[in-house]
Amino acid sequence: MGEEIAISLSNISKCFKRYNRPVDRLKEILLPGKNRSEEFWALRDIDIEIPRGQTVGIVGRNGSGKSTLLQIIAGTLTPTTGKVRVNGRVSALLELGSGFNPEFTGRQNVFFNGRLLGLSQKEIEDKFDEIASFADIGDFIDQPVKTYSSGMFVRLAFAVAVNVDPEVFIVDEALAVGDIIFQHRCMRRMRTLMDSGVTTLFVSHDAGAIKTLCNWAVMIHDGRLYANGLPNIVITEYLKLVTDLELGSSIPKELAIDAQKDELNSTEETQLTEVIANNGKSDRLSSAKLVRRGSGKALIETVQLLNQYGDYSESPVFEFNEKVKLLIELKVHAELEGCIVGFLICDKNGNEIIGSNTFEENHFIGKLKIGDRLKIEFEFKLPLKSASYSLTVAGAENYSTLTFDWIDNAIIFQVLPPSTGKRIHALVDQPVSTSVQQITSKN
Repeated sequence: MGEEIAISLSNISKCFKRYNRPVDRLKEILLPGKNRSEEFWALRDIDIEIPRGQTVGIVGRNGSGKSTLLQIIAGTLTPTTGKVRVNGRVSALLELGSGFNPEFTGRQNVFFNGRLLGLSQKEIEDKFDEIASFADIGDFIDQPVKTYSSGMFVRLAFAVAVNVDPEVFIVDEALAVGDIIFQHRCMRRMRTLMDSGVTTLFVSHDAGAIKTLCNWAVMIHDGRLYANGLPNIVITEYLKLVTDLELGSSIPKELAIDAQKDELNSTEETQLTEVIANNGKSDRLSSAKLVRRGSGKALIETVQLLNQYGDYSESPVFEFNEKVKLLIELKVHAELEGCIVGFLICDKNGNEIIGSNTFEENHFIGKLKIGDRLKIEFEFKLPLKSASYSLTVAGAENYSTLTFDWIDNAIIFQVLPPSTGKRIHALVDQPVSTSVQQITSKN
């Protein structure tokens, strides 16, 4: 494995044995020759190469094999087939409680884990104050770990993991246990590690964290590598799969909406290429490459983002803080008890910056019948840093998570820098009142 590759997985599979009764395991050992177990393949034929310094988010439904994959990379599990190669010191924060002796004090566990990770006694002593300060558990550092709350436990475990100079850092979903202040501290620390070139892998159900922190993402489904690529693309694929499974449907990848016209008693063709009449409407909605998902009970036919003069462009460019109008039109293809329509403005990494919906804006939409049409308008400003942004629009049924149409990247637009020459340092700029007063020393 070349020095530029931090992790290489070749044909990795992992099989576990499952027994109907505990005694069957003992019988299989004492009376060999008869298989009393069932095989469960947690992973199948995983091939991944991760370059040094890359940050990789791993997503997938519960039971998909994510944690098993991390444990194999960390070396706490051995694959049934395939080869694992890891280049560099690995620090892993996996299952809550792994690697810590509950009878030891926090201090003893710090030194114990440090030695396991290859640090000398002197190196651990030099780092101990930093670890204790990051964990911030006070005098509990000298109490047995079995007396810790789950929050205190994960504080200490994370503090050790990030302060042992890892070259490969692996985190499972343990961070969800910490309080909100500690979570912010962890994310800042992880950013520091990533910026310093540490190869990082972490599992999270937080799509925003994957989009924000990672430059690559991997999706595991039913033990197999389902998708890998840029975080925004993989997260979109993941959300689409979850939606499909919740709806019990099998939506084709090339067209993620099927209005099921026969079942819905619609006399019109409901494929998107024919549903949308392009008389001044967005031609992008008729593209088969457009990523959209949902039940198809109603379809969004028009998405336009108008400038302050009411003009529409297929490739819009807006002034800084310009007031814009978002126009959304949809047609109902099956009766709805109610609906909610909303939007999100996202940066190039898919992070949501501005967003709202009809429900939050106190517009309650009641029952709708087949053939009904809705026209929704949102007005808002764009106080955004000069960059490109995307618009996502969606509709859900009856104020629930049952989406009937969700369109990612319906419109891509650009925001220009302020004409005043002011530099915008964050994603969103807000008016700030500033006062400076010089106090003259009496000396």
